[in-house]
Amino acid sequence: MNFVECHEEPIHIPGYIQSFGYLIGIDSVSHSITFFSRNIVDLFKIENLDELFDKRLTDFPESFPDIIKSDIYTSLERFTKRENEAYFDKIFIGEKEYHFSVFRSGSYIFLEFEEVIVNHDKRISNKYDNFYVIDTEHEIWNHLLEALSKVVNYDRMMVYKFMMDGSGKVIAEKKNENMESFLGLHYPESDIPKQARELYLKKRKRIFSNVHTETVPIISKTKENIDLSFSASRGMSPVHRQYLINSGVSSSFSVSIIIDNHLWGLVTCQNVEPKHVDLEDRVQAGIFTALAANAYSSFKSKNELNYRLELNDKLSQLKTKFLKHNNLFDSLIESKAEIRNFPEAEGLAIVYDGNIVSDGAVPASDVINRIVHWGLENTTDRIYVNRSFLKNHGEELNLPESAAGIIIYFIERDKNEMLIWFRKEFDEHINWAGNPEKTIGVFTQNGEDKQMVSPRTSFRIFTENIKGHSKRWNSRNVSAVQAIRDLILETSHKNYNAIKRLNDELKKVNEELDSFSYTISHDLGTPLTVMKLNAQMLLGNLTDNSEKSKTKINTIIEEIDNMAEMMHDVLQLSRAKHSEIQLESLKTGTTIHKISENAKITYGSPKSEIVIKECPDVMADKTLLHQVFLNIINNAVKYSSHKDQPRVEIKGSEDGQTIIYRISDNGIGIPEEEKHKMFKIFNRMDNAKKFKGNGVGLSIVHRIMKRIGGNVDYESNKDGTSFILTFKKPYI
Repeated sequence: MNFVECHEEPIHIPGYIQSFGYLIGIDSVSHSITFFSRNIVDLFKIENLDELFDKRLTDFPESFPDIIKSDIYTSLERFTKRENEAYFDKIFIGEKEYHFSVFRSGSYIFLEFEEVIVNHDKRISNKYDNFYVIDTEHEIWNHLLEALSKVVNYDRMMVYKFMMDGSGKVIAEKKNENMESFLGLHYPESDIPKQARELYLKKRKRIFSNVHTETVPIISKTKENIDLSFSASRGMSPVHRQYLINSGVSSSFSVSIIIDNHLWGLVTCQNVEPKHVDLEDRVQAGIFTALAANAYSSFKSKNELNYRLELNDKLSQLKTKFLKHNNLFDSLIESKAEIRNFPEAEGLAIVYDGNIVSDGAVPASDVINRIVHWGLENTTDRIYVNRSFLKNHGEELNLPESAAGIIIYFIERDKNEMLIWFRKEFDEHINWAGNPEKTIGVFTQNGEDKQMVSPRTSFRIFTENIKGHSKRWNSRNVSAVQAIRDLILETSHKNYNAIKRLNDELKKVNEELDSFSYTISHDLGTPLTVMKLNAQMLLGNLTDNSEKSKTKINTIIEEIDNMAEMMHDVLQLSRAKHSEIQLESLKTGTTIHKISENAKITYGSPKSEIVIKECPDVMADKTLLHQVFLNIINNAVKYSSHKDQPRVEIKGSEDGQTIIYRISDNGIGIPEEEKHKMFKIFNRMDNAKKFKGNGVGLSIVHRIMKRIGGNVDYESNKDGTSFILTFKKPYI
């Protein structure tokens, strides 16, 4: 009897499909029939299955008339150009309507069928279009589950996040009252092993309609195991089937949450009774999940940007202190409390010239000396991070609880100069959904008995207590230490070469960021296009033809267009910094009039008035100048459009060697407490959130004006805002 590890189970080649599906595989070149599911005899008029091999569907016009006449089959070459990209249609077979899907995988074209099920209970909520105005991560996932419940409505619906080690945790949940809550519970890596996670990245929507029903074998002429990775009806593994049975459910449905092209987590749904979800509803669930994933990614990026800006402010203040001293360690000692707090540590030790200066909760000096010697002998990196230092080395170094977690930054190894941050032991416990310890069971697959890790029979909460760890050092903590390192290098003359190296690295990173900005429109444009096409497909296939349903789907399409616009704006921001510029004397009148006319149509109200006065020439780059006036005038018209008498005034004047343009509106104004972050990317005022926008436009303006040697400023109160653009005066 063979023993098979969880990650070795060949779940992509089960040899069978689920009973709701029907499958025919044809050769991608000859289009001859190569394999099929046994149940196609229930759908098509076929007397002898063996006669199908090496023949085309067109050789059996009486058996497959509806397929042969379908647009998707007559245009197979067009629909199968890209591998593993599915196309959908609906056809009648007999008196019933079926979804007809086609995709190419390897050397085969898969033709897949499943009956259309009209979901009379489906209700489209407006929750999906609120993803981008949510203030917390938790709200995003709860909104997603609320939106999906109107479409698929399983007894229990969860957002399952993968941890770094492959284990997972339920971070959001929506369930029926009689269902046990799994919110906050952890699941071991073996529940969704590596090859399963890889499949979830490939096939992003997965349904098991009924774990109790018989499977349908695949019949292949060559007896080979057909790779069913991209098949919607692929059969489940016996281990997964038993897992679901043990958990007391009969059906499951999952949608992958993909962030930065990585499997971040799953929306996983469970139902006590067997349940099948129609293909269109599964597609819609995938669109909602993709919207939530993009909103989460945007939310995290915005938070990270704000954190970086705050970190830079703190570093600037710390740099001022550092520069007051000629000696590095005098600087470090004076600022030891701030340095300790940078990575949120509970203690800091500054080690130099045989001295130890500490701040906060640190071990005794003899313990710190042992850690210093251990670090010099056992590490090679400039920065060493460990949250399990007490567990791994506590007995060896006789460590106290205050040294459970450490970060060491080696300033000069040869001189035993370093900074050591400390965290105390954290009384950590993990609540698992059942005992995560592995047990071995016997399963039959393709007629062969195999030993594998057996699914848990109980999901009762199992609490694991963990000793010897501190709270986890996260990426921000490590970044803060790196920032301290960079500051030390920058303010220490003896490290000139290191500074040069870091500047070179920074230049390289900036170039990579530029490259990212230019490719993001392509890399994200493709999934956005797919989402938009799917939404348009839903719109075209609506059965109830109600205006309400059409309005909701059109809103999805509008939000997708908004995301595409945001990507375009980010691209413009990058170009504003790095594109080639050519300063020349430019006339502004025509540009301003044209932009103003378009702004009134796009953003204004019927009463909007734009008064354009003197428009003197300026020194600028033609393309960048257009971007400046476009953003400022559009904003002025938009944010004044809700007034009873919206008014915008544009006026240029000469002031010595400069030209000053003032664009004034009587709009919502800028709150005094928000003014310090006006030109920061993705920043939007609270009073502006009812207006469409993404907080990129003013960042573009600020960057452009700096590049062309000008400036942008503003004055604002409750009666409106004036943006002041200062340009160089053209040469005579």
